[in-house]
Amino acid sequence: MKKTILICFCVVGFCLHAQTYSEKDFKQTVSQVNTSKTESDYETIFQKFSVFTSTKPSEKWDAYYYAAVAMYMKAELQLKKSPSTDVSNLSALAVKYARGGASDSKINTAETDILLGLIALQKADIKGAKDVQSNLDIASQMIAKAQAVSPENPRLAILKAKLAERSGNKENAEKLFKKALTGLETKSTSSTAPSWGRQLIPSVN
Repeated sequence: MKKTILICFCVVGFCLHAQTYSEKDFKQTVSQVNTSKTESDYETIFQKFSVFTSTKPSEKWDAYYYAAVAMYMKAELQLKKSPSTDVSNLSALAVKYARGGASDSKINTAETDILLGLIALQKADIKGAKDVQSNLDIASQMIAKAQAVSPENPRLAILKAKLAERSGNKENAEKLFKKALTGLETKSTSSTAPSWGRQLIPSVN
C-alpha cells in the first residue's frame, strides 16, 4: 500500500514538473521562431508546438499557429535550397495546423489569414503544381480579409510583396518589403504575439 502511494506521488510530481516546464518553455519556443535558421530548428519547434496544442489550452491558438509557421518555414528553406523540391506534404501540414487554430478561436484571425495566404503562394510555387491559379486566388482573398482587419500588419506587407514580386512588379515588392521591415521593428507588449517575418525579406538596398 505504501509502495503504491509512493508511486502515485512520483507520477503526480513528474506530471506537475512537465507542466511547469511547458509553461516556461512556451515563450522561449515562440522566440526561437524568429531566430531559427535550419530545417532541423523548425522541425524541433513544430514538435514542441504540436505537444502544446494539447497541453496548453489557454494558448491553443498560439500553439497551432506557430506549429503551422514552423512547417511553412521548413518548406521555405527546402525550396530555397532546391526550387524543384516537392514540399506539398509540409505545406499541407502547415494548412492543417493553421486551420486548426482558426477553428478553435476567433482571435488573431488576420494572422491566420496572412499565414494561409503565404502558404497558398508557397503551394503555387511548387514545381509541377496543377492548382497554381487556385492558390494565387486564395492568396489574394487572404490579403483582402487581412487588409480589412489589420492593414498595417508587417506580415501582410510581406505577403503582398511576395505576390507583387511573383507578378514581376519588383518596385512595388521592394517598397512593401521595406514597409514590413519597419513594422517588424515595433515591439509588441505580448511575448507570444507574432513578430516573425524577417526570414522572408530579401536584402533591400
